[in-house]
Amino acid sequence: MTEKKKAIKPQKNPMPVQDPALRVKNFNEVALGYSEAAVIDEASRCLHCKNMPCRQGCPVDIDISGFIKLAAEGDFAGAAKKIKEKNALPAVCGRVCPQENQCEKYCTLGKKYKPVAIGRIERFCADWEMANGTGSQEVAPPTGKKVAVVGSGPAGLTCAADLAKLGHRVTIFEALHTPGGVLMYGIPEFRLPKAIVQAEIENLKKLGVEIQVNSVVGRFATIDDLMQKEGFDAVFIGTGAGLPYFMGIPGENACGVYSANEFLTRTNLMKAYLFPTYDTPIRVGRKVAVLGGGNVAMDAARTALRLGAEESWIVYRRSKVEMPARQEEVSHAEEEGVRFKFLTSPTRIICNDDYWVTAMECLQYELGEPDESGRRRPVPIKGSEFIMEVDTVVVAIGQGPNPLIPRTTKGLECTKRGNIVADTETGATSKPGVFAGGDVVTGAATVILAMGAGRKAANAIHNYLTGK
Repeated sequence: MTEKKKAIKPQKNPMPVQDPALRVKNFNEVALGYSEAAVIDEASRCLHCKNMPCRQGCPVDIDISGFIKLAAEGDFAGAAKKIKEKNALPAVCGRVCPQENQCEKYCTLGKKYKPVAIGRIERFCADWEMANGTGSQEVAPPTGKKVAVVGSGPAGLTCAADLAKLGHRVTIFEALHTPGGVLMYGIPEFRLPKAIVQAEIENLKKLGVEIQVNSVVGRFATIDDLMQKEGFDAVFIGTGAGLPYFMGIPGENACGVYSANEFLTRTNLMKAYLFPTYDTPIRVGRKVAVLGGGNVAMDAARTALRLGAEESWIVYRRSKVEMPARQEEVSHAEEEGVRFKFLTSPTRIICNDDYWVTAMECLQYELGEPDESGRRRPVPIKGSEFIMEVDTVVVAIGQGPNPLIPRTTKGLECTKRGNIVADTETGATSKPGVFAGGDVVTGAATVILAMGAGRKAANAIHNYLTGK
């Protein structure tokens, strides 16, 4: 008698969320997480394919089928342990990774139905472990080798965790007063609670990782100082992409114009949304325009509404189809009342006699042939200029690497845009013993891709230190 084939559930279990009318007035997390019953039900949808296609979409190579099987059995401690074999930040990744373009994109079930909600299951298991205090990780005997990690963003944290587990003595140098990098300053509280990030970082400290904050490498010490004077045997540079880009249009230096970096850092890390309890105020006018169409732009537009803006606009020069932001973030923004002006880009920012923003002159576009990104190129429509009344402008069109380390490090090869040149498989740079990964190499990308680079570099550093 043949075994009865299990019935396939075509739809994902929905993610419970705060009501849009309520959440737009607070900074609490929007997605509330699965219940225990929901996560077991969702995990039970997995087909456990022999070739595990989902795994090829994971930059850190998690045993996805393995942890989902344990979750389906209700063994959440085991599932969390399985995830952490490869991922040092599971509670973070379960919240902010674009799973729809990575692991879930390759899910066999997704070819006909909705893919398994891999990220949501990962988030539940990580949160369960935090709540129940079951997590523990094995650390190899000390090797006597010292590694400096510059930057405590996702690439640096991942590299540090992997190296510590291999027995190396790791010190992270963080320029700001709180570790976490873009996880702390760039992603809003309502999408990634700061307490979650700090809990993950505490787990790294339990592995023996030391973190020195307020430490700007390139100022208090150079890369060469760390290796020659401080005795570090290798250095990993994971300083990210924190230098904002601007459009270069007239009026961009007016009062009321922010880079997305400043706008979100003030709000997220400096807790401007809790002024005057925290003494870092931020001015948001009645009508806010956010320039750009990525996740950072969505974060800024949604933050503006929570800070009291009456209108918050996304101004984007392509159509909705070409927007690089996650669909979930776009949908949440729409639910909360963010408005969209597509096929539009400003040509100048208009200000009053006191240099405060009052409006933008904009130009309308139509889509032409695809460019090198594969998206249709925006073509300006002659004579389509119009005035858009705004009093705050947030520029969210991307960011590049801080030039401090390249300027103070002899022999470190960089691109014309200032990104460090590093081997894609090892993170090795042109300078012996110095490795790099994440946004400082690739330009602004995703959290999980930076983590993948951190993992590869950690493995290469280990081989370098042990002579393999």
